[in-house]
Amino acid sequence: MSDRRVVITKHTRTLVFHDGTATLCIPVVIGKNPGDKEREGDLATPEGEFYICYKNPASRYHRFLGLSYPNVEDADRGERDQLIAPAEAVAIRSAITGQQCPPWKTALGGEVGLHGPCPNVTWTHGCVAMSIPHIEQLYDRLELGDPVTILP
Repeated sequence: MSDRRVVITKHTRTLVFHDGTATLCIPVVIGKNPGDKEREGDLATPEGEFYICYKNPASRYHRFLGLSYPNVEDADRGERDQLIAPAEAVAIRSAITGQQCPPWKTALGGEVGLHGPCPNVTWTHGCVAMSIPHIEQLYDRLELGDPVTILP
């Protein structure tokens, strides 16, 4: 098991990466809405336990590390609040169990990740943005399945 870990603290707008030998503390930009992500388009960065489920070396935001949002807790909430159908909740739970990317095209939103700079310098639509040198460092060091914790 890897020692690699990312912890993002939204209120301080920091990302801490640790791999057992090195630690990086990176300033980040988060969603315009400071609360926990609840649905597509709410401009909030999700909170909770996730993992890297997708890597894109040539995204429109330079590099993109996709997160496993929505997670099981989000699926449970979405199903309970009737934001998603039971079949969508099952698909999300199944993807998380299999360490895959969950469905990103539901009412809960998706395609949340870590990426390079975006046009909105002070906020994102729900992702975690950073400078090009910082996303390059993370992209090269993180692998699929590595854990990412997002705290309020």
